[in-house]
Parts: sequence; C-alpha cells; structure tokens
Amino acid sequence: MKKKVLLYKTLSTDAMARLAQHAEISQFNGLDENNKAAFFEALATAEGIIGSSIMMGPDILDQAPQLKAVSTISVGTDQFDHDYLAKRGIPLMHTPGVLDETTADTLFTLIMCTARRAVELANMVREGRWTKNITSEHFGTDIHGKTLGIIGMGRIGYAIAKRAHLGFDMPIQYCNRSRKTEAEENLNAVYMDMATLLKTSDFVCVMTPLTQETQGLIGAEEFAMMKPSAIFINGSRGKVIDEAALVEALKEGTIRAAGLDVFEVEPLPASSPLCELDNAVLFPHIGSATQETRDLMAACAVDNLINALNGDISANCANDHLLTP
Repeated sequence: MKKKVLLYKTLSTDAMARLAQHAEISQFNGLDENNKAAFFEALATAEGIIGSSIMMGPDILDQAPQLKAVSTISVGTDQFDHDYLAKRGIPLMHTPGVLDETTADTLFTLIMCTARRAVELANMVREGRWTKNITSEHFGTDIHGKTLGIIGMGRIGYAIAKRAHLGFDMPIQYCNRSRKTEAEENLNAVYMDMATLLKTSDFVCVMTPLTQETQGLIGAEEFAMMKPSAIFINGSRGKVIDEAALVEALKEGTIRAAGLDVFEVEPLPASSPLCELDNAVLFPHIGSATQETRDLMAACAVDNLINALNGDISANCANDHLLTP
C-alpha cells in the first residue's frame, strides 16, 4: 500500500511522477488561511511531508500523529525544530550537494556586482543620468588579488573560495567550527578566528547555517572591526546578521558596501531602509534559482522521502545525530 504524503510545494512533472509511484499525494501550494483546514486534515493521516519555504513548527506538526519522515527541498533546515523531530523519531531529510555550485555562482555574482557598483551604475544609464564620462565618484574597487574571508567553510563556502582563489587570485582566509584541510591544501586557505578575519579581509562572506549559536552572529561590534573599504556578503540566512546594524554601518561608511541574497524578513519590504542605499546590492533569495538546480533539488528531495519512509536515512539526513537508534 502506498504511503500517504502531504506535498506543499509545486514539483516538476518528473519529480511528481516519481513521487506518485510510491505515495498517495495530498498536494497544496503553500499554507494559508484559505487552505489551512484541508491542510491540517491531510496532515492527520500523512506519513511523510515534502516541500519548502514554510515554517513547520510543533504547532503544525502536532497535527500529524502518523508522521514518519520529513523532506525539505532545500539545504537549509531552519524551518524545522530538529530537537522536536528527534524526540518523535522523525528523520529530517534535505538536499545538500546539488545546489553548491549554482549558489556559489550567485554569491560570486554578488561580490562582483557590489565591488564594481554594477546595479547602481546600470540604473544610472537606464535613467538617463549618464551624460558624461564617469569620474572617480563612480569608481568601484578591484576584486582580483584582494583577500576573501569566509565565515562558514562548508560545501558552498568552499565552492566560493575555489572561484575566488583559482579565478581571481584572491588569498582565502576562513573561520569555521572545524578546520577544512581540503581548503587549506587546495586553495592555500588560512584558518583563523573570526575577529582576525573581520579585521583583515577585503571581502567578508557569511555562509553559516542559522542556528541558536549563529543568530545575530554579525552585528554592530563585528561591522566596526571591518575595514572601511571592506565589502560584506551574506548568502546564509538573514537572521545571522543584525540588519539594523548593517544599515547603520552602510550609512555611516563603517564598511564600503554589502551584497545580500537573504534578509530578516522575506520578501524584503519595499519600506526597508536597505532599499534606499546605493551601496547595498539586493537579490531576492536566488541562490539556487536556476531551473536545472531546482529540478535536481526536487528529485533529490523526492528520493530522500521515499528512502526515509522505507527506513533508509543513510544519505542526506540533517538530524540523524539526534535520532536514537
């Protein structure tokens, strides 16, 4: 008999067909007041759930007494309470690996756009304000040869470092919970504490997961440590930084500029003071947003759920260290 699965995200045709081979699917496009009753009714008998971009806290998952596995179509898992799932013996599956290179492309695009003021100056052309040869007031800053500091040298951090070092001859320094010998051996990356990294990097790129320890990791004190010429890049989660402190640092010239793909509140409200700053390049959380990568993520998430419902969590389980054998 097929397992009952609640799907709360649109899947590609191939991924949907694959899931339908193994599961009886109740499909929703997100969760809102209009479908909440039906959503909770489906949760009552669901053995698996799959989707992304919704906070799935205990208040929702308590409605799913039959739940045996969760699969998120993302590498980040901060939409879930790991301890809560572990107490219920529910594995949390995610999609690491398949989005690393695409996300690194996006983050390096942020580095380049921010350093060369690409968005600001492109807007100047579009708006008819380019009326004479540009002068020093419009100059950007070089990328090649500058020092890149990475906070969080995971798979995506490594992919960014690889582009920087091999493509732009950038010295790499990093801080992380543990040393990454691959980065040190292949990219000459230097391991150091965060304070030293902040003080000595020309570009600071944050790629840590959002946890209780990393929430608010970068605030006014940390921005004050950075060079006035430094450029700050965030591709992790918005709540890893104090957004108000970043706005102040950009306004006061504490740092030169920032490139952001994530925000404390998403979508970013048009009223955000970040939207008023020429020295902030703002992307709408597009890290993995290519059709090829999103299809791979969906396929991975579907296979993760099928395997987990059959008792196999040997690959891509985010909370296996919390589950009791």
